[in-house]
Amino acid sequence: RKLVFIFTSYFLMTLLTFCPFLILTSIPFVSLQLSINAFDYNCHVDLIKLLRQEGKLHRLRKARQKMSELFPLTEEIWLDWLKDEIGLIEGEEAEREKLYELFEKAVKDYICPDIWLEYAQYSIGGMGAPGGIDRVRAIFERALTAVGLHMTKGAALWEAYREFEIAILSTLQLERIHTLFRRQLAIPLMDMEGTFAEYSDWTDEGVSEVVTQHYKRSLQQLEKRRLHEEALLMAEPPKLAEYQGYIDYEMKEGDPARVQIIFERALAENCLVPDLWAKYTTYLDRQLKIKELVLSCHERAVRNCPWTMGLWKSYILALERHGAEHHIVSDVFEKALNAGFIQATDYVEIWQSYLDYLRRRVDFKGSRELEELRAAFTRCLDYLKQDALHCKNMQKARELWDNIMTKGNAKYANMWLEYYNLERSYGDAVHCRKALHRAVQCTSDYPEHVCEVLITFERVEGSLEDWDAAVQKTESRLNRVNEQRVKAAEKEAQLVRHEEERAEQRRKAKAEKKAQKKSQKTNRTGDKRKAEDDGEDEWGEETELAHKRHRGEGDVIPAALEEQMETESSLFGRRAPPRKTEPPATRRNQQAMPESSSMVRKTLDTTPDQRRDSNTVFISNLAFNLEEPEGKLRAVFGTCGNILEVRPVFTTKGAFRGYCYVQFEDELATQKALKLDRQEVDGRPMFVSPCVDKSKNPEFKVFKYNTSMEKHKIFISGLPFTCTTEKLEELCKEHGTVKAVRLVTNRSGRSKGLAYVEFENEEQASQAVLKMDRMKMENYTLSVAISNPPARKTEVGPAASRVLGAMMPRQLQGARGKGRTQVSLLPRSLHRQNAPEAKAENGTATKQQHGMTDGQELDTGTKSLSNEDFARMLLKK
Repeated sequence: RKLVFIFTSYFLMTLLTFCPFLILTSIPFVSLQLSINAFDYNCHVDLIKLLRQEGKLHRLRKARQKMSELFPLTEEIWLDWLKDEIGLIEGEEAEREKLYELFEKAVKDYICPDIWLEYAQYSIGGMGAPGGIDRVRAIFERALTAVGLHMTKGAALWEAYREFEIAILSTLQLERIHTLFRRQLAIPLMDMEGTFAEYSDWTDEGVSEVVTQHYKRSLQQLEKRRLHEEALLMAEPPKLAEYQGYIDYEMKEGDPARVQIIFERALAENCLVPDLWAKYTTYLDRQLKIKELVLSCHERAVRNCPWTMGLWKSYILALERHGAEHHIVSDVFEKALNAGFIQATDYVEIWQSYLDYLRRRVDFKGSRELEELRAAFTRCLDYLKQDALHCKNMQKARELWDNIMTKGNAKYANMWLEYYNLERSYGDAVHCRKALHRAVQCTSDYPEHVCEVLITFERVEGSLEDWDAAVQKTESRLNRVNEQRVKAAEKEAQLVRHEEERAEQRRKAKAEKKAQKKSQKTNRTGDKRKAEDDGEDEWGEETELAHKRHRGEGDVIPAALEEQMETESSLFGRRAPPRKTEPPATRRNQQAMPESSSMVRKTLDTTPDQRRDSNTVFISNLAFNLEEPEGKLRAVFGTCGNILEVRPVFTTKGAFRGYCYVQFEDELATQKALKLDRQEVDGRPMFVSPCVDKSKNPEFKVFKYNTSMEKHKIFISGLPFTCTTEKLEELCKEHGTVKAVRLVTNRSGRSKGLAYVEFENEEQASQAVLKMDRMKMENYTLSVAISNPPARKTEVGPAASRVLGAMMPRQLQGARGKGRTQVSLLPRSLHRQNAPEAKAENGTATKQQHGMTDGQELDTGTKSLSNEDFARMLLKK
């Protein structure tokens, strides 16, 4: 046999040299190819085509049978086979039964409307036999159950069923035809209008109201799905993206029958997509849980994609879940071992899955199952050991790796580590050392990890000289890397500073322009307001604006007292209830100076007692259209403890500004409230932070996450916006123990496509970076790195703010629109003084600067006054 095979091969190769087209399209050549590789799908298809062209029906039947044993056949191959067999049948009942069996086999490979229609039409030819009509009806009912919901081809099956019933019409069968029409009109199908019109013409009784309602409801469902159907008609094969969108829509709708039919339609055109099979089988395992349906789908999945280990693993779990017999599970496992997986790790995982199954059968009391488990472990070790010895030409392997590295891959640590693992498994220590030294020199993405591997290798394998050399080389390399990173960081920081300076210049120019416009407007209205100044006390503006909010920073106060009260009022803006203002006529009859002085002192004395920062939390990021914010926040924080006050902040027009303060009775309730950070309120996450006076605690930071490098944590970018914490945690569990997962979201709670994942140690995080970087997730390419966030901008303290305020003009608008106030807080009589204000260090001025004492009166008409002078005048007894 060997000699014949060698001679035949030599003969065919000779013919191939001189007449290649003749040989490549010949039946012997294709048969020879199949004898070498029986799993060559294309060779099976070519052989069937050649045999059908030459009319060799006996060999054609055998070729089709052999292919159907190895692979599920496509709709076209099955229809050709069925039509050929129907043409050969002679009408005997035994031959018809064989054809029925062939049809049953065909409808199990794929759920195709054309095959079911052919099956039903063929069965009509045997309705003259005993029980033939009932058999035809049974086949039609099975066909409607399988593909009756098919949006584009299901209507043909319904029409064929009705035509069959009309053909055998009798008085007793009228109700059956009515029932068929009603059932079809209750399902959204293409050209439903024609079916409804046909029913209206056929029936003499008129269409009932119930049928009309079902028909209208089906039309509404059809309109919802019409966009998906039109997208499928317009798209080019294989239409995978369009089918994915359609599947997601049907799964969201939640109708299991429609989900199943759209999966089957997608798989009929994308039968070699493992992810689609995995999604379908997972849906059936978790939702329907029907044994026959689930196991049949798993079997079809592994027949279509036998190279995918995950489908075999799911198949074994499904068999165990539905209580299949042990020999069936073992047979499936043996088929999986012979499926020809692409990666060696796939064999390890399928063995693990099978050993887990065997372990769950054991009661560990000396049973026969325990012996079987032990034998399986022994066989597993022998199998994997034998599989690991397939590589024998290490020199050739090294040449291939060198070729790979010279094509731009030398800077990636994971490539060098794969090379090192190859040498570690099949090479020697010398080549391992060479590979690691080259890796330390060339790696630019994760040099720390490569240096650590080299040190570990020398600790295990090397001598003291090797250890010293490795330590020296890794230290020098890491020093160079750190220098490069520092330079890059400085360059980036310089760019950021330049950008900030340009932005600051633009803000200054804008502020100056607005200030100029406002001064022009003030000059135009100065004469009009001059008459009002004589009858109004010096603090008229302050009392008129007492009801206005100061950008969330408490009551409006004179500018001279602002610096004194800044250390006593919170930076986040708690405020006492506003004082009631009185009409100007009433204020004229009162003594302005003593009462204003006592009022301010009273505010200064009572503010610290009323505003307990330690018992208050600051709530932000609330929706501006939140209705009754006080009531809703009381309901949210009511479980934390006794609430003393909820203070929402409003604009001057009464609109909610999106933040507020909640004051509790004790600090324990405050700590509980801080745990509610990021909880959703009306579909939007609220931010809960401590209420801290930054003038007293300038180093306090609300940001609770670390901004330095964390080697046990990874940063992932490029995530799909639909990715959830659970999906990401499931993905990362394969590489180590996941302690925490944090998705980065915007203020509305939507994902930004970024995430931080914390592992148990640095090694697991490094492995996750190497394995997950450039990984695909829902057609998105992930970028994974060790967590090293950029440093946050340092906040300017109160003292620095005052120094900057002395050098820069006061801005008319803040970060969120309107500034603190757009009305000057100085008396108008002082506004007419154009002399510059006296500058004082840290916001204070000495009396000697103005040459006055406490007992001296201030002549506002002849001397320029500072804010401190005015405060002294106001507080004077």
